Amino acid sequence: MSTVQGANVVVTGAGGGIGAALARRFVAEGARVAVNDIDPGRTKAIADEIGALAVPGDASAVVEEARDALGGTVDIYCANAGLASPGDGFAGEDVWAAAWDVNVMAHVRAARTLLPHWLERGSGRFVSTVSAAGLLTMIGAAPYSVTKHGALAFAEWLSLTYRHRGLKVHAICPQGVRTDMLTAAGSAGELVLAPSAIEPEDVADALFEGIEADRFLILPHPEVAGFHQARAAEPDRWLAGMNHLQQKWEEAGE
Repeated sequence: MSTVQGANVVVTGAGGGIGAALARRFVAEGARVAVNDIDPGRTKAIADEIGALAVPGDASAVVEEARDALGGTVDIYCANAGLASPGDGFAGEDVWAAAWDVNVMAHVRAARTLLPHWLERGSGRFVSTVSAAGLLTMIGAAPYSVTKHGALAFAEWLSLTYRHRGLKVHAICPQGVRTDMLTAAGSAGELVLAPSAIEPEDVADALFEGIEADRFLILPHPEVAGFHQARAAEPDRWLAGMNHLQQKWEEAGE
C-alpha cells in the first residue's frame, strides 16, 4: 500500500493479539514500526521477530520515546493497548480508574502529543482499537463497555474536528478475537463472543481494507453494522434482547 509504505508507525499493546498482528502487517507493507507493550520481554520478542523497534512501557507516555526512535516523526499511531476490565455496577473505583486511564486517556494523551505536528504539516493517521462494545455494549463488563464507548466518542471527535486539516481516523470495532482478552472475558465472552471469534490477522486485514477505502468505522465482523443500526432504530427492543442475553448468562452461572 502506498499509504503505508515508508511510513513511521507506532503500535501500542503490540506484545500479542491484535497489536502484534497490526505490527506484523505494517512491517510487511513496508512501514517502519515501533512496537510498545507494558511487558518489556514481550515488546522485545515481537520487535525482534518482525524487525521493528522496541519501545516498552506505559502506552500513555510512549509517544515521544517512540517518535525519537523513529527519527522524529510519527505518521500512523495505533492506540491499541486496552484493558478488559470485567465487572458490574458495583465494580470498585480502582477498576473504573484503570479502565478509564488505559482505554480512553491513553488515546487522549497520545493525540495531545501528536496533533501539533500533524496539523502543522497537514497529515496524520490515528487508529483506535475500540471493540464492538464501544458501538453496542458487553454483558458482565461495565467498565470495559463504558470506556470503550468513550474511546469511540474521542475517535469520532478527532475525525469530525480535524479531517479537513488532513487527519485520518479509524475506529476498529471487532467482536470476539482469539486473544488473551477474549480469555479474560470469562463465561460472558464464551457466551457472546467465542462463537463468532476471528483471528487477530483478520482484524489487521479489515483495517488495511478500511485504510484503502478511507473508512472511519472498521468492522471486522460485518454483522455489527446491523446490530448498531437496530440499537439506534429500536433501543427498547435492543435493550430487551440484551437483557435476555444477560438472564441467559446468569442462569448458566447458577
